Amino acid sequence: MPTYVYQVINDDESEGETFEVSQKMADEPLTRHPETGQPVRRVIQPPTIPGRWSDHATKQMLSNKNLERLGFTKYERAGAGRFEKKAGRGPRTLGADE
Repeated sequence: MPTYVYQVINDDESEGETFEVSQKMADEPLTRHPETGQPVRRVIQPPTIPGRWSDHATKQMLSNKNLERLGFTKYERAGAGRFEKKAGRGPRTLGADE
């Protein structure tokens, strides 16, 4: 269900408190605050569109498979002073004792 933003309409027509409500798209917009009964209006918000730097896109760009495809080598900590290769070329492990 989408989340809609509403704003309280004060007596002097100034902007009041804003709050969010999850509603079905088919539901009628609220005309009164659900707790106080004050008149409200729905505030138009820009849509949230996952773009190039969304969490999902970043995870895909930094995946082991993609890093290896682009020629990078990735090591992850495997213990105190020891690292194991997860993607790319190079020694299988790195460490202070090697």
